Amino acid sequence: MTLHPDLDPQLAGLLGLMAGAGHPPMWQQSPEQARQGFRVLTVDLRDPASVPAVDAVEEITVPGGDGERPARVYRPRAGADTLPTVAFFHGGGFVIGDLDTHDLTCRTIATLCDAVVVSVDYRLAPEHPFPAGVDDALAAARWVSDSLADLGGDDRMAVAGDSAGGNLSAVVAQAFRDEDRPLAGQLLVYPVTDMGGSYPSHTDNAEGYFLDQRTMEWFGAQYVGTAGDLSDPRLSPLNGRLDGLAPAVVVTAEFDPLRDDGNAYARALADAGVPVENRTFPGLIHGFVDMGRHSAAAQAAVEETCALFRAVLHG
Repeated sequence: MTLHPDLDPQLAGLLGLMAGAGHPPMWQQSPEQARQGFRVLTVDLRDPASVPAVDAVEEITVPGGDGERPARVYRPRAGADTLPTVAFFHGGGFVIGDLDTHDLTCRTIATLCDAVVVSVDYRLAPEHPFPAGVDDALAAARWVSDSLADLGGDDRMAVAGDSAGGNLSAVVAQAFRDEDRPLAGQLLVYPVTDMGGSYPSHTDNAEGYFLDQRTMEWFGAQYVGTAGDLSDPRLSPLNGRLDGLAPAVVVTAEFDPLRDDGNAYARALADAGVPVENRTFPGLIHGFVDMGRHSAAAQAAVEETCALFRAVLHG
């Protein structure tokens, strides 16, 4: 297929290499195959020189919805006790992704936003369908909220996530508002916010730009199946009550089927009186937050995103 001429040339080259590899699309794979392929792309092919250095990385466990879950703590500098803490939830359609696939993203947030980052390995579908991921995210975030001093930061906490993790972050932010738990901010990177919605970007970017419409449908079938109510705010936070939420940074990509989904949430937040910084980065695709080593434009977008979130966290 012919890709849009405004697509970032470096990302067009990356997409060409991926298409030339001859692997079946994700929606034709088993969850196990999809997870392994994603790890190859995000972990095995990563240049160690591109990984930001942090002062300390600690493997821990945190409460989940049904037992303990693995987590990883990133501390950007030694001896700092005035840092905000960010609970991070990885993307991957609620089916793929783990602590390792998003290690680079968490290191980047820790260093560029000057924050302690707690990355949570929530349960994945189809083995653990909705609401398992939500339950894990909420339990882990509450633990982070109660453990800020022990984690090495001050009393500021935020949430962050990309794609499916952006969905979980938005759900946690709404729950924290309802529970009167303080939250300093939320970073939502091309988030899933309206699972039952239909937007032009779903059609405009349906095929050829890394995340495609069929894969989105495959993710939804694994996570929700046929029994879920897509209007449930725990699935579609756009349907939740939005007033009184923490300040948000919402970023999307021009050639992403989720572009309009994320931007609709940013507009709804603003309409509800929530402070919002919203950016749609031209020429980029879903997953750009992990593509800075392939694309100068993606790296610039990551740096701008982190600068916006740092301003929310540090004032």
